[in-house]
Order: sequence, then structure tokens, then C-alpha cells
Amino acid sequence: MSWSRFYFRPLVMGFIWLVMADWLCAQQPPYDVYPEAKPPYYRVRYEASEAQGKLSFPVNYTIWIPSEVKELKGVIVHQHGCGEGSCKSGLTGAFDLHWQALAKKHRCALLAPAYEQPEKADCQLWCDPRNGSAESFLQALSDLGRQSGHPELASVPWALWGHSGGGHWCGGMVMLYPERVAAAWLRSGVPLFKENPQRNNIRAHVLPEAALKVPMMCNLGTKEGVTDKEGRFAGVWPANEEFFNFVRSRGGLVTVSVDPLTSHECGNQRYFAIPWLDACLESRLSIDGKPTLRTISEEGAWYSEPLGVQAESSVSYKGDRLKASWHLNESMAKMWEQYVRDTEVVDKTPPPKVNRVTVEENRIQWEAEGDLESGLAKFIIIRDGTEIATLPDGNKNPFGRAVFQGLQYSDTPNLPLVRMEYIDQAFKPGAKHNYRVISVNTVGLKSE
Repeated sequence: MSWSRFYFRPLVMGFIWLVMADWLCAQQPPYDVYPEAKPPYYRVRYEASEAQGKLSFPVNYTIWIPSEVKELKGVIVHQHGCGEGSCKSGLTGAFDLHWQALAKKHRCALLAPAYEQPEKADCQLWCDPRNGSAESFLQALSDLGRQSGHPELASVPWALWGHSGGGHWCGGMVMLYPERVAAAWLRSGVPLFKENPQRNNIRAHVLPEAALKVPMMCNLGTKEGVTDKEGRFAGVWPANEEFFNFVRSRGGLVTVSVDPLTSHECGNQRYFAIPWLDACLESRLSIDGKPTLRTISEEGAWYSEPLGVQAESSVSYKGDRLKASWHLNESMAKMWEQYVRDTEVVDKTPPPKVNRVTVEENRIQWEAEGDLESGLAKFIIIRDGTEIATLPDGNKNPFGRAVFQGLQYSDTPNLPLVRMEYIDQAFKPGAKHNYRVISVNTVGLKSE
């Protein structure tokens, strides 16, 4: 069997289908319909450059910074995929209440880029960070740091999440800046370690020794080449398999998690991705607030077959560890087992209670934080002890569990952003009522 047949064909086809899939779900421009960015949100935008090695597309970066944090410890990056539709979905990434809950817990900012890629343009011109997007990202952190009064943004560590071409970008950033990355979740996209003879603009990455210390999750849908080997996305698993074998055989802290329900869409992966990044940040961020990252030991780790459904402790596992998925600890291993079976990750804690409820005539408004484990599905409005409405009513999500903000293909809130507001149509002028609002997470648990 020739090397090109064994390696390049599935790898190249997998990447091509990643790009095409994001194009297929494209929305129409313009890219200038941004949600308003006023504190605690900040935004910078850079025009495209024609200079060699510079970014070929305009890009904007929106960041959310928890208002009560005096000094940030890190940045969580939510990176969209390729194509106009996915790029446009990046405009709302920083407004996601669920991801904000993760950021707030660890005194981190939440950053979402939005590359303004024309529909048929080459995605590699931004999703390979060596083509100018790494440089613009670093510039954005510096500029946003000055704008927000948090100059430490330029030096704190990153936790990276990326979908499709965004996974390619996040993995590439691990290879380029391993000392800055606390952890990386790669959904349906990975960087390449072999040159591509069929496309000159896809260059191989080098795996530095320091990258082996960065926890990385290769996450994909089962219909992306695991169980569906002839479908549109059949090349995704071979690409992930090559990446996993290459990194793990050298002792890298890499894991495979296969979503049993999906293809290229993100599905319910956030209910595993957020707790996984939470555990990684807990293990890696410096206790004394310095920007250096702590090293994770394999002591206490669990292991599993990459495509298996059961993990074992280091004492019990009898297989070759350098061919097995690595799990941070028993808790993460058990969560992985649940996710790869049915994605129904267990959550037994209610969401935070709603705060700052205000009433003006018949307009009820409130503020609420996302539930770290399960996000927010809806709100229940109660008047004088009687439930009168749920918001939203009949909410649906074609890609996974229904959530309050809705979800686009690249796992970001819908535009326009939904408001925490309810108009009581039965209100009569002059009447006095007592209103309460209850938040409900995506597993049905209610707040106080």
C-alpha cells in the first residue's frame, strides 16, 4: 500500500469536507451586524493585509471580561470554523452565558474571533495560524488589554476551543505556542504533521516537546468516519486518528471522544467540553496568579481504547498506554464514558438563582448567569405565586439540547441575541403584582 493512499487521501478528503460542510451551512453577509460591545464587552477589528505572511481577511475580536475580576488569570478562546456562515457565527461567541460561567470561575476572559472570509475563499488563509491569524490574535490581546484596563491579557495563558477549521487553528496554536496553552479542545479538526503534495498551501506542523504537556481532546461525531465510512465526512476520523497516534505515541496528553449522535455539527459536546476545560484549568493555572502553567503528571490518570466506551485506572489498564486515550483523572474518565455512550453527561446541581429582577409596568427584566455544568434552557415567570409563562416557549435546537440563547452551527448563540425580558400581556394599569423568575438548566433542574 502506498503512503499517499494510506495517509494523504483520507486526510486531504477529510479536511476538504470540513471546509465544504461549513460552506454548506453558510449565512449571508454582512459581517457588520455585531451585537453591541460595551463594558464588560470590548471589541477590536483589523482590516485585511496584502503583505506576505499577513492575514488576508478582515477580522474582529470580541471579548467578555467578568466585571468583578481585578486581574485576569487566562483567556478562553471560542474559535468558529470555515466559511461565511461559521465566520459570522463567531460574532456572538463572547456573549454565550454557558462559556461565560466557565470563564468567570477561573477569572478568565472569553474571546471570540470572527474572520470575514468570503464564501469561496481558501480557509487555510486564516485557520493555519502561520498565515497571519496568530499575529493578529496576539495583537488583539494587547489592544484589548489596553482598551479594557487589563494589560495582563497580553501575557496570560489560553484555553482553546475550536470547531472544524477552528480545531485546525487551535491545534496549530498548540504547536506554535505550547507554553501559552493550558488545554485545547479540537472538534472535528486537527493540524497536520505531514506535507500535503496535493495542496501547496497546506503545510505540515512540527510537534515540539513542550506541546506534549498540553492536554488536547480530539472530539468528533461518529458519522465523521467512525461508523459512517463512506459519507461526506468520512475523512475526519482518519485525520484525527493520525493526529492522535502521532502525539500519543510520544507521550502527549491527548484523548479521543466520539459523539455517538452526530456528524459534523457540534451536538451536545459543550456539556463535556466545558467540564473538561474546567478540570484542565483547575490543574494547570498557577495558584499564585503568575502566567506560568503547571505541568500535569500522569499519576492518577485513567486510560481507554480511543474508540472504546470504558476507561480504567493506571493500575487496572493492561494495554499499551502510548496507544490509549489519556484521561486526567477518574472523574473525567467517568464523564467521558457517559458522553461517548449517549452524551447525557450527569448534572445534579441546580443553576444559579436569577438576580436583579426589575419590573416597570408590565415589563419584567432580569439578569442571570449560566449554569457551569448544563447551561440554561429557559426561564419560568411567576406572578403572585402562579406560573404564567416560560421563556422561550417551545425552544428547539437542531444540533443538540435546547438552550435559552439558541445555538448556531459553530456552537454560538443565535442572532439577534435573545433578551432576558417578558411582557405581561394580562397586566392591568394600576395593579400591583409580585413577580419571580426561575432559571432552568438543560437537564431540567430549577434554580431557587
